[in-house]
Amino acid sequence: MPPFIDRLQRYQKRVELALDARLPPARRTPARLHEAMRYVTLDGGKRVRASLVYASGEAVGAEDSALDTPACAVELIHAYSLVHDDLPSMDDDALRRGKPTCHFAFDEATALLAGDALQSLAFEILAEDRALTASAERRAQMITLLAQAAGSIGMAGGQAIDLASAGKVVTIEQLDEMYARKTGALIRASVLLGAYAQAGFGADIQQALEEYSRAVGLAFQITDDILDVEGNAETLGKNPGVDMARSKPTYPQLLGLSEAKVQAKRLHTQALESLAPLGDNGRTLAELAGFIIERRL
Repeated sequence: MPPFIDRLQRYQKRVELALDARLPPARRTPARLHEAMRYVTLDGGKRVRASLVYASGEAVGAEDSALDTPACAVELIHAYSLVHDDLPSMDDDALRRGKPTCHFAFDEATALLAGDALQSLAFEILAEDRALTASAERRAQMITLLAQAAGSIGMAGGQAIDLASAGKVVTIEQLDEMYARKTGALIRASVLLGAYAQAGFGADIQQALEEYSRAVGLAFQITDDILDVEGNAETLGKNPGVDMARSKPTYPQLLGLSEAKVQAKRLHTQALESLAPLGDNGRTLAELAGFIIERRL
């Protein structure tokens, strides 16, 4: 097994165990809500965001034990966003991570509450989890970073723009702005939260991580656009062709499929170049960029 795949599987297993320990037990009252929270969070997904937390933290010298908390926090926010995005009032999807979406497996009200509870749990563990050995000031900084990534200037705002853009003509600049919020904001938070778990690193490292996360975040969404055209439910874990059916603006729609692939590869190159200040310490982040972009094309 290639070393990177072994490391990725280690990240995936580690965050799975950490999430299992931090989510409420399924039998605790209200049991149905807790069951739904566990259903949508555990045993699913590639854990890309958690892996970015671990990789960036390790790049600046953080211990994995200090990275479990931010890794769980970003996965909880991601899970909440998927539950809400799948609701009938949003994208109305029936399949997610290869299984029925939360409102199909449970009901719409339970799905809404599960998303709400997952979001609040993310901030609770950043504030109180003892595994995170950061100062109170650094915890506050991490909470602010994640809150901005999830809020109106981040994911929620990106989703609002996405819904409002259906059937409309947009420029590539407007599409990039939407993607920077909808997908890029949580990617950026994942990369920076890993680094923030370790006290003290230079401005050059901060800038490198900012540039890396911008390139990877946009490339991630462009690749999703491409897979919506070329992918299948088995590999995607959700139904393809949804964006086209809803007349949503995408890179393939605006630039064509071939040019969209060119742009994704260009961003991959930018991501790799941005890691130069990290030297060999940035190797796992570089490999993750390839996993996110090249593997899925």
